Amino acid sequence: MAIKVALSGFLALLVAMGIGRFAFTPQVPLMISAGQLTLTGAGVVAACNYLGYLVGAYDAMRAGRGLEIRLWLGLWGTVAITLLCAVTHSLLAHCLLRLLAGAASGWAMVLVAAWTGDRLVQLRRPALSAAVFAGPGAGIMVSGLLALVMHRLDIHAAGAWLVYGVTALLLVALISAHLPRGGALTRQGPDAARPALTPRLKSLVWSYSLAGFGYILPATFLAQMAAARFPGSETGHWIWPVFGAASMAGIGVGILTRHRLRAGQRLALTLWAQTLGVGLMIAMPGVAGLMAGAVLTGGGFLSAVQLTLVCSRRQAPDHMRFMTGLLTCGYAVGQLIGPMLSALASSLTGRLEPALMTAVAALALAGALAWRQP
Repeated sequence: MAIKVALSGFLALLVAMGIGRFAFTPQVPLMISAGQLTLTGAGVVAACNYLGYLVGAYDAMRAGRGLEIRLWLGLWGTVAITLLCAVTHSLLAHCLLRLLAGAASGWAMVLVAAWTGDRLVQLRRPALSAAVFAGPGAGIMVSGLLALVMHRLDIHAAGAWLVYGVTALLLVALISAHLPRGGALTRQGPDAARPALTPRLKSLVWSYSLAGFGYILPATFLAQMAAARFPGSETGHWIWPVFGAASMAGIGVGILTRHRLRAGQRLALTLWAQTLGVGLMIAMPGVAGLMAGAVLTGGGFLSAVQLTLVCSRRQAPDHMRFMTGLLTCGYAVGQLIGPMLSALASSLTGRLEPALMTAVAALALAGALAWRQP
């Protein structure tokens, strides 16, 4: 039973996050080539996605009923929206669809994390919750490998959206029967009640919010940076699958080192590794800089999520859904500010580097705030 719960959660996050949110990253250069977006427009569309993510996470945190319906709509909505992107060409329409996709993934992230976390504790297999958070990384790797294959087959943006949508459809159909139902999420405990927000919990929220801001710029524009630096080269198309594979490997490293140092210290080291990764993207203009940045930033991406939730559970074990929602809202605010800053930087300078330098500072501060967490 525990394996079934963990696998269902893994695939749910693969679809909602890895495809529903992050398939947009390898699509950016294709959509710019097709004349659907500019670099500034891509930042605006990404910001709409993160605004939707904020709305969905907040709603999932505060809702008292209909949680299973939200989770179901989040996953099937991701499928429908991804397919609709194939027949959408205007900036305004893409903004609307990315807004809805963000809300769907916000529902899925909060509710899948709360459901699998509590259920695996009940089944005495809490360590499997780390495997659930490898789902987005697997989705990023899958979307990146699909993008590489489609590049070789000369499939353009619309056809690529169809491929992603059909992939999501098959995976959601596979797990739908195993998702919680009959009020199971509502009965899991007093999550919706607000816990006492101690100074240490507030520091955790600030750290996670800064982490969201710091990682989102490379996560959104990594494929476009590679395409701009290496036009016409297949090398750039490997950057995004490497990011996804590294994020899965980071979860594995986290599982193997879970008995070393405190969770807060491991979280801080993870965030500082991401700091170094973004810095290398700026300092090293060749493929080595982007590849090293993808490994370090990607490697820390999901580990930071999982370790933050571990720190949260240790301080507020009876309020997992509320704390997951609150942390995700903070993360979403950081993610929302990131693309807005990138749009401003690209419109003023035509470059992303000024925004990336701000991301470096944010990740460094996030690590400092995480160090004292339990």
